[in-house]
Amino acid sequence: MQQSKPKANRNLINIALDSAVFIVFLVTTAPHLSGIAIHEWLSLAFGAAIIAHLLLHWQWIVGITKQFFRSAKGSARANYVLNVLFFLAMTIVIFSGIMISEHALPALGIEIGRDMSWRRIHGLASNACVLLLGLHLALHWGWMASMAKKYIGAPIRGLLAHGGASKQTKGA
Repeated sequence: MQQSKPKANRNLINIALDSAVFIVFLVTTAPHLSGIAIHEWLSLAFGAAIIAHLLLHWQWIVGITKQFFRSAKGSARANYVLNVLFFLAMTIVIFSGIMISEHALPALGIEIGRDMSWRRIHGLASNACVLLLGLHLALHWGWMASMAKKYIGAPIRGLLAHGGASKQTKGA
């Protein structure tokens, strides 16, 4: 008899991917600390992570798109609009970043004549992304807190409880 494979925990996958995306986002928003080359390469990886994030949430995207004008709750509509704005701003950041690339694209053998107006667009869209991400995090704070409690807090409490129990047993 074959054992069935354990089903992947969707919330654990989401929180792990979202945490990684958030950390990369923080690093890429500070190119003066990481350097332009790291900023550019991480930004390209960030674009791939955003695609993975969208694919993980694709059912929600399709569902809320169908219900948006009919039966979607106000909070779902606000979340949807915020996500669309964030996606558009991030698309502008990535495209304008490609247009001003100094390291990543040249390393791949791609040379683009740089127009400095793209740098201003890149900065404005980046600032919009920081603001929109802050709003996105605020809207999802309850979920993030419950996932942190479940996947970080509970295991730590379990370790502490088992460690404390074994000390008491040894002393008895």
